[in-house]
Amino acid sequence: MPAETDKGEIDQLVASLGLLPHPEGGFYRETYRAGESIARAALPDRFVGDRSHGTAIYYLLAAGDRSKLHRIAADEIWHFYAGDPLLIVALAPDGALSVTTLGRDFAAGHVPQHVVPAGYWFGAIPAGGSAYALTGCTVAPGFDFADFELAERAALLSSFPQHRDWIERLT
Repeated sequence: MPAETDKGEIDQLVASLGLLPHPEGGFYRETYRAGESIARAALPDRFVGDRSHGTAIYYLLAAGDRSKLHRIAADEIWHFYAGDPLLIVALAPDGALSVTTLGRDFAAGHVPQHVVPAGYWFGAIPAGGSAYALTGCTVAPGFDFADFELAERAALLSSFPQHRDWIERLT
């Protein structure tokens, strides 16, 4: 859990940015949804309806929080804004697993931006010792909960037993 001073900073961020609890963990607020849409007929078959051109959110995870493994129908671009490093865990359809550290210590291999391709299972967790990470997520075509699938632990363990540790941590 975050230290008391960190909790105060987290509470201030949640209040000042108007963040709400997110269904997969952490806090978020949609900050942008394009006013124009892409017609279903112009989208790949994995989309079930028209979609906004793009969306963006603030997303905050504190120590002890996690973004549970899930997948969406579009690419998702993560941006680092403030706080401490965040681990983004992505599981490709072929079973390859990657862990990317979103943060500001570039000499340590952190990146300020990371793309998770459409159809990948992914989740996030603050790196060890992190109090919180304030990030942003941009999705194009725009995010819609109809495109969101939360992972089922048993199904992922059956398909990818070699990644048991991460699957159990993030489901």
